Amino acid sequence: MTEFNECQPSLENYWRSIVLFGRNVASYKFALGKSLLEFATKNTEVITLDQLADPFSRYLCEHLKNADKQATSQSSRFLDTCRKFNAGETTPDELIEVTKKLGFVNVIDAFHVVNDLHIGIQFFTDERRGSEKGIRLTQDLFRLAEGFQYQNLPSEIEARWRLVETAWELNTPQDTVAVEYDANEELLVFKTRGNARRPITGCRGALNGYHKGRCFYCFSPITVDTNSEKVAHVDHFLPHILKKNHGFGRVIDRVWNLVLTCKPCNLGKSSKLPDVVLLKRLHTRNNYLIESHNPLRETLIIQTGASEPARREYLQESYNRAKELLIHTWTPETKDEPAF
Repeated sequence: MTEFNECQPSLENYWRSIVLFGRNVASYKFALGKSLLEFATKNTEVITLDQLADPFSRYLCEHLKNADKQATSQSSRFLDTCRKFNAGETTPDELIEVTKKLGFVNVIDAFHVVNDLHIGIQFFTDERRGSEKGIRLTQDLFRLAEGFQYQNLPSEIEARWRLVETAWELNTPQDTVAVEYDANEELLVFKTRGNARRPITGCRGALNGYHKGRCFYCFSPITVDTNSEKVAHVDHFLPHILKKNHGFGRVIDRVWNLVLTCKPCNLGKSSKLPDVVLLKRLHTRNNYLIESHNPLRETLIIQTGASEPARREYLQESYNRAKELLIHTWTPETKDEPAF
């Protein structure tokens, strides 16, 4: 298990470990996760395979329209059926039948496995061999849906899904995959070989799970919902003022330097440098990203170093440069229990 899972485990922590830290050979786990979140608010305990096949196949068909590669294998009868449905060559009923037979072969068994081990709780139990012929949702899933962080979870799955499928679709060697930040659109983007900037996903959704849905500085709850008063702000740990005025350049907009904050902390910090004690927190957060198997891992390694000591040294040297220029530091007021 990763440090992320062991640090203050909660229902949200367990769920995020499934989504963020699982090794993926197909995107089925993301489709199942989004389906479970959909059913969690309907207060129905038993979900038949017929019922589950509808949202599960729908989410996969939607993603296939934007990224045709949804697995690392060379072929898939199930995905081929989804493609035919998108092309109008298969009926909805036929899609459901194929999904029931082929779509759940491995994903139901593997959903709760993280780093080759089952996590400590289950969000559903497998009832396919029983009379129900489906899955049974547990009280842990229903309790998950009652919490504040539930509103963030679909966006976090979607962002993770987009990152993973983008890496597969590009078929690019991992050590050359680099994700960049578009500050104007608040998007993570991939620069193609022709130097075109291709959007991948929103920065908030991509980072929020690694922050456990908390402000990086004060740990108050934040959300990815842009209509909420608690919407996360994308902040530069080393202040943005360093980009133009002090020679740091594009380094400031790199993923390792981006954190999510609440509005009061973002306004209170302004252009000041966070206190050095927060540098360790940034290092911890970046290690969460590196433990995750998607382009963000390779991006952080490219930007900060291949080993933990190298990354620690890089952060310290960057911080020292910033401190010599900005002088003043800022310390947030902790408003909740530390999340990481």
